Amino acid sequence: MQLDGDELRARLEPLFKENFEKFGELGAAISVWQNGRAVLDLHGGFRDARREQPWSEDTIVLIWSATKGIGSGCLLHVLQKHKIDIECRVEEFWPEFAQSGKENITIAQLLSHQGGLAALDRRVDILDYAAAIDALEKQKPNWPPGSAHGYHARTFGFLIDELVRRIAGTTLSDYWWSTFAEPLMLDLWIGLPEQENARVATIYAPKAGKRAEPKQFYVDVATKGTLAHKVFTSPSGLNAVSEMNKPDNRARSFVSFGGIGSANSLAKFYAMLANGGRLEDRQFFSEKTLNWMTTTLNDGVDRVFQVPTAFSAGFMKDSKNVQTKIFGGSTATFGHPGAGGSHGLADPENKISFAYVMNQMEQSVLPNEKSLRLVDAIYD
Repeated sequence: MQLDGDELRARLEPLFKENFEKFGELGAAISVWQNGRAVLDLHGGFRDARREQPWSEDTIVLIWSATKGIGSGCLLHVLQKHKIDIECRVEEFWPEFAQSGKENITIAQLLSHQGGLAALDRRVDILDYAAAIDALEKQKPNWPPGSAHGYHARTFGFLIDELVRRIAGTTLSDYWWSTFAEPLMLDLWIGLPEQENARVATIYAPKAGKRAEPKQFYVDVATKGTLAHKVFTSPSGLNAVSEMNKPDNRARSFVSFGGIGSANSLAKFYAMLANGGRLEDRQFFSEKTLNWMTTTLNDGVDRVFQVPTAFSAGFMKDSKNVQTKIFGGSTATFGHPGAGGSHGLADPENKISFAYVMNQMEQSVLPNEKSLRLVDAIYD
């Protein structure tokens, strides 16, 4: 399929406006690319609840777990560069990891949320990187590794960051900047420089109302002692959305949920992945690495979400076991959403990428109607 910019605008712009008029959006932006070029960019609304600061072309915003996608891209690039297969065991590069029954966990299992390290038994502060890594090294898997999968909401970022540090000798945030953000001129950061704070949209917690589906998952997240509650509170701290509006916290490189950037830049990164790993006359990924991103490694009931989910190596895929598709119409499509509504995807079959970012969160961890209507409209 070939997208026409004017036709696409005619289809998407009314839906985007409806997000503000009917669905309570405050400020948002979308970006659609094809064949390595931007086809459509839209933005609207406000950066603040008082509606005093209009959302402009250079506004950036927290993208929550959509950061996991760009973080996974970094680790996969490191593996490619050092000729390491994803079926290698984690302990080969991180010896201290091989404790408490984790000796045979592979990088593929770690990237596809099969390692069983979604929740920590020991209480450690999310601001203490060393303590979190020590806790992960000693942690007994929450389930037998490889037997099931469950979303690693907070621990995922620490796991892939530490592997990048062990193999490449640098932090994942620095690797992101030098390998992707700077060469591609992406306005997308994992650890925001102080001087960029003036143009960041304030992020707002979901408004009280009807709980999102699946209901039991959201009940469990709010109930101490459940697996879901442990997953979303370990490592502990920064559980109030407002905490991420503080410059000190924005500056920290939280790979699981701390990315801050624009829809255009998130879509541009996925445009490179959708375009054979190549953009602006530079080849970033090999065909083998791209196959890791597109190939489903697990598909079934998620131990944390309690509904079917599917993952490739670090990216989310559409599960064959659900009717509602969140990544468009192609089986090759992959990406990663962020809590409250942010979303990003790559479609290598049609060389399309899409990103949606916003600052008024909805009560959902998985993508909601605001972005999914737009994705569906692209494929109509």
